[in-house]
Amino acid sequence: MTTTTSAARRDAAGTAARGAPQLTVWGESLDPDHVLEDYPRPQMVRERWACLNGWWDWAITQAPGTEAAGVSWAGSPPRGDQWQGRILVPFSPETPLSRVGRTLLPDQVLWYRRTVQVPDGFRRSGERLVLRFGAVDQECVVHVDGEPVASHVGGFTPFSVDLGEPPAEAGSFELVVAVRDQTDRSFHARGKQRLSPGGIWYRPQSGIWQTVWMEPVPTGGVKALALTPRLAFDREGRLTRARLDVTVEAPGAAPDATALVVVSGRGREIARTRVPVGAVRSLELPVTGLRLWSPEDPFLHDIEVRLGRDHVASYTGLRAVGIGRDSAGIPRILLNGRPYFPAGVLDQGYWSDGWLTAPSEQALVYDVELAKSLGFTMIRKHIKIEPLRWYHACDRLGMLVWQDMVNGGGPYRPEVITAPAFLDLRVDDHRYELFGREDAAGRGEFLDEMAQTVRHLRNAPSVVAWVVFNEGWGQFDAARVAEQLRDLDDTRVIDHASGWYDQRGGDVRSLHVYFRPFRMRRAWRAGPRAVVLSEYGGYSLRVDGHALAGVRPFGYRRYRSRETLTAALARLHRRQILPALHRGLSATVYTQLSDVEGEDNGLTTSDRRVVKVDVAAMRAVLSRLRLPGQVSP
Repeated sequence: MTTTTSAARRDAAGTAARGAPQLTVWGESLDPDHVLEDYPRPQMVRERWACLNGWWDWAITQAPGTEAAGVSWAGSPPRGDQWQGRILVPFSPETPLSRVGRTLLPDQVLWYRRTVQVPDGFRRSGERLVLRFGAVDQECVVHVDGEPVASHVGGFTPFSVDLGEPPAEAGSFELVVAVRDQTDRSFHARGKQRLSPGGIWYRPQSGIWQTVWMEPVPTGGVKALALTPRLAFDREGRLTRARLDVTVEAPGAAPDATALVVVSGRGREIARTRVPVGAVRSLELPVTGLRLWSPEDPFLHDIEVRLGRDHVASYTGLRAVGIGRDSAGIPRILLNGRPYFPAGVLDQGYWSDGWLTAPSEQALVYDVELAKSLGFTMIRKHIKIEPLRWYHACDRLGMLVWQDMVNGGGPYRPEVITAPAFLDLRVDDHRYELFGREDAAGRGEFLDEMAQTVRHLRNAPSVVAWVVFNEGWGQFDAARVAEQLRDLDDTRVIDHASGWYDQRGGDVRSLHVYFRPFRMRRAWRAGPRAVVLSEYGGYSLRVDGHALAGVRPFGYRRYRSRETLTAALARLHRRQILPALHRGLSATVYTQLSDVEGEDNGLTTSDRRVVKVDVAAMRAVLSRLRLPGQVSP
């Protein structure tokens, strides 16, 4: 891997010198002894668990060479006074909320250490202690009592460590985590982080940035669930059949083991069955009176799973999405058998104090509630995988989610990435060198992480679309990759190339338009794919005192007041978006929900203290973006 250059050190020094923005109200009131303590997996709930967020020790050391036999990239953990202070997990050391303020460089190793006390209720015969990490950016090695027990690559995907049977008596263990993060000096997934940030690229962050926790799991207990609604509708959009496909994964269970699965809704049981472990069992559900999930009625059915001594509580939302033609023969996105117009907003999931990590559960929920109050029915989660608590908020509040995969690859070529914003180009994405994808290992890693992402989020009813590549960043073989994705999940819409470099794959023709008026072309709606405007707008309003100091503002069209910005957005939708909807446009994604560093084109500031538009006026504008027969949100 590439080592750190003097230029990278200068970039990191410049990043550290930038002025700190204001804290969010949640960061301001954060209690370090009670950090993000809600159960991390809302669709795999067990009663006993322990949150390991809070104060840990930290140190940054120089990475050793790897030439000598037996020497890993991490080397040996620090000893004694080599530990440099305390860090508040799960906030990255670069962030204000971590209380550290240090940038990890590509040739350094970040170390974490804490003593973990095993609760009395965790010491039962026939159970195993499982340690879980929500996300650690980018590579890590986990040590327990001085011995390496697990490693993981992938800064946005979760992983678990089986620690075996917990001690029979009161006990503790030392947990040490070593982290390396090369940001944009490798092909690993990195999102929009750069060692040299600016414009649409953000400051790098590293290490543990989602919740760390542990729970006891009975030997042979449930490892994973797959809950897949299968709904059928007639031509008028009436429900004709409903079933729920259930798979219970439990690798340590007996070969003939079965799990009891019970589905209920509104306090009454709807269906129950025995599911052989590892097999798919379909539960037929009564059609009459069945309540479907939608943004207008986000009804969730409770799921109970019992396997031996293991008991897991979960939920699902019964909904179906796809592509079909409306009464005029135009390809549209379907929700529950009927054409539906998702009016979406781009969301980076970025906070002024925790950066990729929201400071609290209330903060996570606030963003979803704000988007809904503004009139949006969909959020495009941009180049980031959120904690499962965020998807849970979308599930219960009724917000559709278009989920981006996290990009990686080699250095971007600006002339390749930005040219389609001004020119109509079509380039074959088998030319890997143009897109920074020459490395076969990097392409393979992307496909592995795509599969992990689908597995991780497959049960969330709010997630209705996968976005594979964005604006050519790290793009390769997009049409083929879309079909691989469909093999993993055939129940969601696929956007294979959002913005440009369309390869005629997936379910939608996905357009980004910022620098010229948007006009719907008749030829676009002739094919089988729906046409979506997956990025547009980007109108900017800088609010003094609520923007990152020392950074050049970035936006596409600037306004000076809340009133002029609101009026401009009303004109944009009245003159361009609404006419395009009637001519065949099937979804929109406005850029963007919140400011991010130099980007001041959010509808709210990055500290979430100022909403920059009139909420009622914005809602009135967006309420018109619906198709005939579609219920107004």
